[in-house]
Order: sequence, then structure tokens, then C-alpha cells
Amino acid sequence: MRHLFASISIICFASQPVLAQVRSPLEVVAEMEIAPGNITVTPDGAIVTSLHQLFDPAQAVVEVRESGELLPFPDRAWNDRTSGESAMLDTVLGIQADPQGRVWMLDNGMRGQLTPKLVAWDTRGDRLDRVIYLPPPVTVDGSFVNDLAVDLTHNYIYIADPAPGDRAALIVVDLSTGVSRRVLQGDRSVVAEDVQLAIDGVPLTQTRPDGTVVSPRVGVNPIALDGADEWLYFGPMHGTSLYRVRTSDLRDRTLADAELSARVERYSDKPICDGISIDREGNIYITDLAAKAIGVITGDRRYQLLITSDRLSWPDAFSFGPDGYLYAIANQLQHAPAFNAGDDRSRSPFYIFRLKPLAPGIVGR
Repeated sequence: MRHLFASISIICFASQPVLAQVRSPLEVVAEMEIAPGNITVTPDGAIVTSLHQLFDPAQAVVEVRESGELLPFPDRAWNDRTSGESAMLDTVLGIQADPQGRVWMLDNGMRGQLTPKLVAWDTRGDRLDRVIYLPPPVTVDGSFVNDLAVDLTHNYIYIADPAPGDRAALIVVDLSTGVSRRVLQGDRSVVAEDVQLAIDGVPLTQTRPDGTVVSPRVGVNPIALDGADEWLYFGPMHGTSLYRVRTSDLRDRTLADAELSARVERYSDKPICDGISIDREGNIYITDLAAKAIGVITGDRRYQLLITSDRLSWPDAFSFGPDGYLYAIANQLQHAPAFNAGDDRSRSPFYIFRLKPLAPGIVGR
């Protein structure tokens, strides 16, 4: 793997407005031989990525060193799935560093059929901070805890679980007690819409074990907090709407399901997307899968393309870094064996990028 700083041209799509205020081109930070999942950058500048489970990586999480070397994170022992220790990392996608230097890893446990969990590693003390398990009824049959948003203002974490159909939901974790709750299950704001993802004109399909071919419909996946931790923004991956709800309402255990649902607001249009991130001025960055682009929803709630490139092949996730850049990864997920009848059609390298955002963001998100 190499670290690079090559610029990529900005390409305009005639059918979609492109924001005029792009401040920098897309830069290639690193080329990887294995597909990343999600990314976070710590306050000390370490780049940490999960490795995407659909490519069956040997490690779950790695640190991308400046030299280009990939080091198991936090170390090799924690990435040993054969150890038999339930706390060890099995299948991590969601990952986020907090201002205290802890890296929160969301382990869905799907490869080892383990109970999903949150693992927090203190990078400054180089030690385990805590493990929080997410057993039933917090998770359900088909749960795929995917991404997370860390709220240290109120000491909570919010998790997206795009479980199939009307089982999709959010999970609210109280870090003070370790108690978790499943909320908004089956709500319109978390359930996939009947919309088809096509990339380069090719519809995304999946072959089931019985040989039937289906078009995936994935529920809540994009999830992010605003700079004040006042609002949580989220929506189904396969969906055309972005929603938001006050974090105070998510934390209110007295609200009935219908009352909480009534407080969810439709915020804006969005494309089919994976990860999102929000800067301190409220601009929402979007991984636009079909357009091979990074887009943005600005303060007027309009979606616009920000930057596009053929190298943005399945842009998956973002993180703001301490250097003022917004980091992003592209992992060619549409070419994974799961979507190609068992054939891995991806071609390395896979990329870590960075670009100057429209406004500063919170490091790690």
C-alpha cells in the first residue's frame, strides 16, 4: 500500500447541480490492496479503518501508517477471531474516534455468529476502555449493526441497524450505564424504500443460497450527529429521504414508540448513499453511490454534487481529520462476491482520499 497525494479532476454531471464553492480537488492519501470498510481519524492524526467483511479480510481493523504499512488495530491479538474470546474483534464496520482519543468499534459479529458489541480502545493510554454487548432484544434476528454516531455531550452512542424489512431500527446506548434500547423499529425513517441502485448502469443484485437473484433493499445506514449533538441525522441507504430527530427525544425513555416517531422530521432529499458526515456549519456530506461522487446537503436543504471521480467506486464513509481535511474511502463494494454470484470482481487499489470541506468538522466523525 502506498501513500500518495495525487489530485483527481472534478467532473460535472449535467443532470445534477454541482456546488461552485469546491475548495480543493480530491487527493489520494493511500492505495490499499484490501478493501476498507469505514474510516476514522484520531485527534492525534492516526488513520484507522475497518476492513470490509464482504471481502473476508484476515484482520477486522487496521491502522494505516504514513509509510503505507497496515498494522492490526489495536494489535494482532485483538484481531484473532480464532481465540475463542468473545471480546475480540470479529466483524467490524462502523468505527469512530472521539475527542478523548478513544476509537469506538462496532462489531456486528456476523462472521463468528457472535453477539454484536461496541469495543472502545483508548489510543492515548493504549488500553481497552470498555466492551458493551448488544444482545436481544436490543438486536433481533437479522440484525446488522452497521454504523454509529458518538455523542460525548450527553454520553450516548446511536447505532444504525438495517435489519431486513420492518425490523430495521436505531439503537440508543447510554454510556453511563451500558444500557441499550431499540427504537423506531419499522418506522418510515429507517425502512428501505423500493428504489434500485445501479452503478455504471448495472443494477446491484444478490444471489441467494437457493439461486434466486434479488435486488437488495437496505434500511437505515447513513447516520451522523450535528456539531452540537442536538440532532441525529439518518435514513435508509435505499431511500430518497434524509431524516432527523433531536437527541433529547432519543434519550427520553418515557416516549412511546408513536410519540418518538411523531418527532422525527423529514429533512431533505438524498440519493442512495452509504455514509454521511456533518461539518460545524451543518453541511451534510453524502456518499453518492450511483454517481460515484461526494455530494452535500447545504443549509438550504438542497442536495448538490461536490466532487466526482471514477475512483469514487462505492464511496463508503467519511471522517474529519485534525489537519482540516475530510477523509473518505472507496471500496468497490458493488464488485464484492456477495453481489456477483461469488465472483470477486474488484480490482486493487482501493483508495483513501481527502478533500477540503466547506467548513471545519469534528475530528473522528
